[in-house]
Amino acid sequence: MRAATLRQLVRKVESHVKTEITRRALRINHVPESPLYLFTLRASEIFQVAELSRIARDETGELIGYQRPEVRNHVAEITAYLDDERPLFPNALIIALRAESVKFEESRGPKDETATAGTLRIEIPPAEQHRPGWIVDGQQRALALRNAKDQNFAVPVSAFVADTVELQRDQFIRINNTRQLPRGLVTELLPDVTISIPARLAPRKLPAALSDELARNERSPFYALIRRASTPAKTAKEAVIAENSVTSMLADSLANGCLFPYRNIATGHTDTDAMGTILFTFWGAVRETFPDAWGKPPSESRLMHGVGIRAMGRVMDRMMNSLNLADRDTPGKVRAGLQRIAPYCHWTSGRWDDLGLEWNQLENVPKHIQMLANYLIRLDVLSDTR
Repeated sequence: MRAATLRQLVRKVESHVKTEITRRALRINHVPESPLYLFTLRASEIFQVAELSRIARDETGELIGYQRPEVRNHVAEITAYLDDERPLFPNALIIALRAESVKFEESRGPKDETATAGTLRIEIPPAEQHRPGWIVDGQQRALALRNAKDQNFAVPVSAFVADTVELQRDQFIRINNTRQLPRGLVTELLPDVTISIPARLAPRKLPAALSDELARNERSPFYALIRRASTPAKTAKEAVIAENSVTSMLADSLANGCLFPYRNIATGHTDTDAMGTILFTFWGAVRETFPDAWGKPPSESRLMHGVGIRAMGRVMDRMMNSLNLADRDTPGKVRAGLQRIAPYCHWTSGRWDDLGLEWNQLENVPKHIQMLANYLIRLDVLSDTR
C-alpha cells in the first residue's frame, strides 16, 4: 500500500474515533442540575469542544442559534494582540456543555465551601459530528484564538451544563444584558426565551412576539417582508422593512393605542388573538389600498420606511379603537377609511404639500413621524365629518 494512501486511511479512521480532553477544574454548584466548571483549554482545543450557534431559522421557520454574526475587524484586532510578545487573556470564554459529554471526578483531600476541585473529562466526538458545547459568550475571542499563531495558548473557560437551547439563549441574553447587543438580534431572540428575562428587556418581549408572528405567518401582510437578524442573504432583498420599525410601531400601540385594551397588566394575560386580528385586518387593508407602494424598498416607498410604518401605526390606533372586531363589516370600514385618505398620500412620488416636503424627504425621526401621523389622522377625522 502506498504511503499517501496509508496516511489517508489513518486520517479517515481517526476522524471516526472519539477522543477525550482531560483538565483539572473547579466545580461550582449554583444550580445542582446545571453545575458550573472553571478550567482551561488550549487555543487549538476550543473548536474541538464548542461550536458557534449563529442565529438562523430551520426549514419550518423555527429559530435556531442565538449569536451575532462575526465582526471581522474586531476579530483581527484581538488576533493581532494575541500574536504580540506577551499577551494577557483574563476574560473567560463561556460555554454551554451537554450533560452526556461531561464527567467530573472529585479530588481527595479537604473540601472547600465554595468550590470542589477535581478532574473534568469532556468527550470529543468524531469530526463530522456536532461538538459537545456551544460558545455562549466570547464568540469574537474564540475566532481570534483560532487564527492566533500560538495554538498552545491557555484560555480560561467557564462552562455550564445545559442541554436545552432555551437555557442557553436565556444565559446569552443575561450575560450580554450590560453591553450593547444588536437591537435586531435581541428582538428576534426574545419571543423564544421562555425563562424569566431581565426587567429592562421585558417590555420588548411582547412587541417582539407580535413582530415574529407578522413576519412568519403566511396570512400576514408582512410575511417575508420584515428584515431580521436571521434573514438569509439570498432573501434579504425582498425583506424591505426593518424589524425595528415594526416593533416600535407595536410598542407605541401597546402603550396607549388600539392594542392596549387587550393586555391586562394586573394579571399578565394578553389576548394575542385579538391583537393579531387587528394587525392583520388593518395592515391587510393598507396593502390593498396602496399596492404600488407595498413591498418596495424604503428608498422607493416611504410607506415601507420607518416613518411610514410608525405614522400608519398611529392611524391604525385611531381607526381600530372605534371599530368592533366582531362586526363583519369592520374590514370593509377600514378599507373605506383608507380609501378616503389615499388621494392625499404620496408614498412613492410627488409632494406632501401640507407638510412642505417632497415624498422622499420624510425621514424616520420623531418630528417627521409626528407630522405625518397628525396629518393622516386629521384627514381621517375630516373625512368622517363630511
